[in-house]
Amino acid sequence: MKKILAYLIGTVVILVIAGGIILAASFGFILVDYDETPPTLPANLDGPSILVFSKAAGYVHVDALPAGKALLEKLAVRNGWSIFQTDNGAVMSEQLLAQFHVVVWNNTSGTTLNEEQQQAFRQYLENGGGFVGIHAAGGDPWYSWKWYVNGLLGAQFIGHTINPQFQDAEVQVLAPADPIVSHLPPRWHVSQEEWYGFDTNVRDKGYTVLLSVDENTYDPNDSGMEGEHPSTWKREIGKGRMFYTAIGHQKAIYDTPEYQLMIENALRWTGRF
Repeated sequence: MKKILAYLIGTVVILVIAGGIILAASFGFILVDYDETPPTLPANLDGPSILVFSKAAGYVHVDALPAGKALLEKLAVRNGWSIFQTDNGAVMSEQLLAQFHVVVWNNTSGTTLNEEQQQAFRQYLENGGGFVGIHAAGGDPWYSWKWYVNGLLGAQFIGHTINPQFQDAEVQVLAPADPIVSHLPPRWHVSQEEWYGFDTNVRDKGYTVLLSVDENTYDPNDSGMEGEHPSTWKREIGKGRMFYTAIGHQKAIYDTPEYQLMIENALRWTGRF
């Protein structure tokens, strides 16, 4: 009888776990464990080198993730840069990170790294590495890594546009002489984007705000911000450099020349090449 009871309990537990995974997947979420075995890097990482990290441990941006990967591959090929793309968090080690000029967090979500990997990435950046964060890399309300929010991004995501989720808006270029955004018009019209809001203006913490979305041109719902509403910014952190843009939910934006050149310029600035 005890064996039958244990079997029944075990079956129920398995069904509950499986049901939870199926339910999470149906809403665009996945559950993953930390990666412990690092990937094997190619032997020919010559010249400017880019690591693209695209692990989704929370919400999965099913359109933006592959669009970001394709754009970064395109930019690397066009410029003769070396590139390595992975979803494996164990790539965040001192030895492996040292082989790259810049690391791109491409629509990452959730807690993707264990404490040792977090420390390795932080040291990499503060010792002179580069970071480019795209859209979801700054759009998670449940970060457990406080340095990533407070020391790197500089602001906590608080929500995005809803009802409708995707809206046209005017983006103001606040640093027109900056090489990352100097190609953009003073007011850049962006179509059907999901607009993020943050708990603070990063300018108050010493970041350079490159782009700000004009709340008068769309309905921010509960994601509005007092005064300036940064959507793209940069900063030097220690000896390293960071760039983040909240723009990038829709696949179409990755095909626009304006966005492509902004990401290319951000790679050049953060990676110093």
